[in-house]
Amino acid sequence: MRLILGLVLAGGALALILALAAWLADRRIDRFAAPYLAEDPEALPDVDVALVLGAAPIGPEGGPNRYFEYRLDAAAELWRAGKVKFLLVSGDSRRPDYDEPSAMRAGLIARGVPSTAIYRDFAGVRTRDSVVRARSVFGQRRLIVVSQGFHAARAIFLARREGIEAWGFAARDVKRAYSIFTELRRYPSALRAWYDVWVETPPRHAGPTITIGVDPPD
Repeated sequence: MRLILGLVLAGGALALILALAAWLADRRIDRFAAPYLAEDPEALPDVDVALVLGAAPIGPEGGPNRYFEYRLDAAAELWRAGKVKFLLVSGDSRRPDYDEPSAMRAGLIARGVPSTAIYRDFAGVRTRDSVVRARSVFGQRRLIVVSQGFHAARAIFLARREGIEAWGFAARDVKRAYSIFTELRRYPSALRAWYDVWVETPPRHAGPTITIGVDPPD
């Protein structure tokens, strides 16, 4: 009985330590990114490319995912404001029936962005992959990240640690019950971001280089 109690207490202590470490990691990322993150396009510099981070097009309740829709709203706003010339939409497409970048492209076209201004990264399976591939595959060393503020902050942190000059345009956040999981996931994701920076985790997929603005969008 004492052994079981000891194991339970040790497990609880470990969980508490990890939770505190994740919270601190998230707070440090927020402070790091704050000077580079804006809600007004006019507060951002003019760059060639915005990196639009992917999300599931369909939300847990079966309707349009508001994270996804609000990111596309923000990306289109940024493009219309003339802050960027091109949008690089990066997301997951590992399954034949699931293609975030193509859904993002279609949504942006519906918002008035021409197809010639949209490039797709089909291997953005994680935020770090999207950021690192923006440089290694698409040749970008200055960019604006588009996502909800907490997500854009993590991408800014990852990008600047990789030597990319990155700013963030915060999309409208989601105030719905189904966003609780996403909100909580930010903490272990922040801890993972620090780990990825320390060990220099490579993206899962490489690929031929694509020059945005020279090579045609696929």
